[in-house]
Amino acid sequence: MLDLVAYFFGGAFLTNAIPHVVAGMMGEPFQSPFAKPRGEGLSSSTVNILWGFFNLLVGYLLVCRVGDFGLRTTSHVAALGLGGLLMGLFAARHFGRFHGGNEPTRS
Repeated sequence: MLDLVAYFFGGAFLTNAIPHVVAGMMGEPFQSPFAKPRGEGLSSSTVNILWGFFNLLVGYLLVCRVGDFGLRTTSHVAALGLGGLLMGLFAARHFGRFHGGNEPTRS
């Protein structure tokens, strides 16, 4: 049971890594926990690369070093996917406020 909790949070961390690594690699500033105000202000592309790779590390540790994660085990993949989905939905709503994603303009 605790393995599934680790896989859930592993999915969340792995999903959270994506926008930070992508923004950092593009040289773009993006929100991070280190900005002022926290989670709303922009952090440098370097900070986002570091934060993104930290998220990858934590995700790896939670998925690959806790229990025996199996890609063919439905409960493992479901926990990972649910964590990723919920983190993605949270990020879409939270960062959509700053980037226009919550209320896109119509052409």
